[in-house]
Amino acid sequence: MNRFVMISALLLAGMGLKAQEMAAGSNEPHPKEDTAKPKMSYLQEITVVGRGSKSDIQQMPEIVGTSIYAGKKNALIVMDNVQGNVVTNTMRQVMAKVPGIHVWESDGSGIQIGIAARGLSPNRSWEFNVRQNGYDIAADPFGYPEAYYNPQLQAVQRIEVVRGQGALQYGPQFGGMVNYILRNGSEFNKPFQFETQQTIGSYGLFNSYNAIGGETAKFHYYGFFDHRNADGWRQNGQYYTNNGFGTFTWKFNPKFSLTAEVMHHHMRQQQPGGLTDADFNKDARQSFRSRNWFDIKWTTAALIGNYKIDENQRINVKLFGMFGDRNSVGYLRAINVKDSINAATMDYNNRTVDIDQYRNFGMEARYLGDYYLGKMRNTLSGGIRLYKGNTDRFRDGKGTTGSGYDVTLVDGIWPRDIDFESQNAAVFVENIFRLSDKFIIVPGVRYEWLKGTAGGRNGYASDGSEILLVDQEKSRGFFLAGVGTEYHVTEKTEFYGNITQAYRPIQFADLTTPPTTDVIDPNLTDAKGFNADLGYRGKIKDFLFFDASVYYLQYNDRIGSITQQRQDGSFYNYRTNVGDSRSKGFEGLVEFSPVKAFLGNTKPYDLSLFASYSYNDARYESLKVVVREGSNLVEKNLKNNYVENAPMNILRAGITATYKGLVLTGQLSYVDRAYADANNTVTPSANGQNGLIPSYTIGDIAATYTINKQFNIKAGVNNIADTRYFTRRAGGYPGPGLLPADGRNFFVSFGARF
Repeated sequence: MNRFVMISALLLAGMGLKAQEMAAGSNEPHPKEDTAKPKMSYLQEITVVGRGSKSDIQQMPEIVGTSIYAGKKNALIVMDNVQGNVVTNTMRQVMAKVPGIHVWESDGSGIQIGIAARGLSPNRSWEFNVRQNGYDIAADPFGYPEAYYNPQLQAVQRIEVVRGQGALQYGPQFGGMVNYILRNGSEFNKPFQFETQQTIGSYGLFNSYNAIGGETAKFHYYGFFDHRNADGWRQNGQYYTNNGFGTFTWKFNPKFSLTAEVMHHHMRQQQPGGLTDADFNKDARQSFRSRNWFDIKWTTAALIGNYKIDENQRINVKLFGMFGDRNSVGYLRAINVKDSINAATMDYNNRTVDIDQYRNFGMEARYLGDYYLGKMRNTLSGGIRLYKGNTDRFRDGKGTTGSGYDVTLVDGIWPRDIDFESQNAAVFVENIFRLSDKFIIVPGVRYEWLKGTAGGRNGYASDGSEILLVDQEKSRGFFLAGVGTEYHVTEKTEFYGNITQAYRPIQFADLTTPPTTDVIDPNLTDAKGFNADLGYRGKIKDFLFFDASVYYLQYNDRIGSITQQRQDGSFYNYRTNVGDSRSKGFEGLVEFSPVKAFLGNTKPYDLSLFASYSYNDARYESLKVVVREGSNLVEKNLKNNYVENAPMNILRAGITATYKGLVLTGQLSYVDRAYADANNTVTPSANGQNGLIPSYTIGDIAATYTINKQFNIKAGVNNIADTRYFTRRAGGYPGPGLLPADGRNFFVSFGARF
């Protein structure tokens, strides 16, 4: 807390001093009309922000709908302008101009997106608050925040990425918020329109996206169905996915509209498993698991109301629900243990079946309004949130000896049958104080109340009796505070800074460790800390866009396990808060058009160059580790070790050439080496689960030709040099072992709109 207060004071003092110096150095009086007109605009949440722009990256406006983005590190990705393979959700291309985004590329299908920043884990994006159209879509944002479902990016209109200070508006996260805004037909201006995109590619890739939509004076609607299947680059890597979505908005009057939407997602994927380093070096495409399968069914539904009280006030209310099923079946032993025929039974060994069922409901209501203090127009945003989540977890079931997808239990018994429940109530308020026409401060506070419970059967003892989970319950409430600031140097450039507290709740897994080998610390607490940013961003005319900042992330009370010894000499794992880490570094983006800079923007051609770079020094300040060596316990502290899965340097650069309807893009992505574990193990383990993750460089090219307003052709080649690399070592699903990324592959796509 002392460090948080100190950095807050320094940030505000520095920004305030800078504002006073620049204001004092100006001989021009502030225009009176600017004091009453803030440099922002109200934009509906589902309306395209930046429509008409040809750029795929933009800064968020100060206000969108009922949300405040002023003072926050943010980025807006306009999907129609992204050049790359969005069919398979290739996030290194989609997020290329968001500096510092680390992508796990262990799933070539793109179904499971794993992204992170600032030294956090990319595991199914669980350090981000992942949303769709403004509401949660993760399994449970408090107890199990893994994003098993991610939208098909062809169906996404834009992606909003908010770092740091987003914790005040969106709740538990250190990484920030990622919000996928789906297409809703808002760009259609006829009662009925149809659009389609058909794609083929390497290794049996086929994708068909088809949508209808329309608009009248009273309503607009949109619906799509997307199917994708492929054999996969690796052996045993086949998959298919189906997505259906429908939305209908009724405009009751100019002030009030109501939107109903529902989405259903189903995917089934054969998982080729991991490799050892020796097997990877021999042939990265091979697979030693042919019986591992993953199946996801995900349904989201929402009712969204927007009410415009008057020109200065508006309300947004969301009621949402999520129904998810996660099923997996496979042989889960280490990858250096063969999944082979059992000599005693002359058949394969039984597989393990795991099933989760998620049933979540929530409500968020937000208000935004303007008011005056003297002649200055200020903006207040506030909201409340109510949420209840329920997870039924069935684990370690004895599956069949077959090879296909089959979650049947041969004995009908689930050794582990646990019910988790999370409840949440929160209220937040943020305010834009305009101290002048150039200088603003945005303080905010959030009160969070959480309750997590767990109960059920946690296994069977050796005598066959049930091991009942002693009912676990954690209830707590606390405040989060933060402040952001901006100083507008020119109309389109600004200094910005923010510092905000954040937290990561105790996870379900932390409440249900195996009772025979693990003990839970009764004083286990949520991980807490803060994010801070200080930077300069903006545009210079139409030829230069930039954003450069430094950051600091403090992550305290990280949860882990240490080995302990009982009085009888037996050993156990103690689940507790084991230490702290911090990340500090630089994030920068520059995009430059020499044609527009020197020849103007009237030419039928253009050339754009960009570079996105991040430097990240993520280390443990303290990490207590107690391990067993023979009959003794050895205690260590991994202070100054690098945080696992945290590359120090990430550079993405590219060039885009445009001539009339033709756009050609080449991108280069470099990611530094990283460690797979907190011990910073360099030499790979025999099972491939620990060891260094080497640096790698990948090149991609893509082209789009817009024939006219109705037809387009897209094509591209990913990993053009056919580089062999990997980004992840896994201890369980979808491994275990080293998980190779895809080699060279291509796609060709044809689109039409009528």
